[in-house]
Amino acid sequence: MEYSQGSLGRIFVIRLSDGEDLIGSLDRFLAEKEVASGMILFLGALRRGRIVAGPRKPTIPPESPFVQDLEGGFETFGVATVYPGEGGGPKVHIHASFGRDDQAFTGCLRERGEAYLVVEVVVFEFLGLSARRVFDEESGLLLANLKERF
Repeated sequence: MEYSQGSLGRIFVIRLSDGEDLIGSLDRFLAEKEVASGMILFLGALRRGRIVAGPRKPTIPPESPFVQDLEGGFETFGVATVYPGEGGGPKVHIHASFGRDDQAFTGCLRERGEAYLVVEVVVFEFLGLSARRVFDEESGLLLANLKERF
């Protein structure tokens, strides 16, 4: 187990309007406000998006992920972490649930997430963490690398 201790910094409340890209908007906002590490909570609806909903088999590294495209207006709520990446700037990792009528999906939001009507976002900035998102050879993923061991 790894960990890093820090403190709470600024808190931002954001409203995205219909048609705005959740991922791109967060990337730009975090860079502009210089939020290096933090946590994001959001709720609202997405008109379209793409998620990865697990691997076909639980291998390490994961292979052949289930990719699901969302189209048509899905209610959503989710959480994300933010840590500096290897190339500089904040890197966001989003997991969320999505529902429409009798369809429900949960997964890692990737590539796009276009707001439908509104998405409300709360960003909690973390200060003083020793955390970076780095490529992990064993898993093949970009993981949070924390300095302390427990």
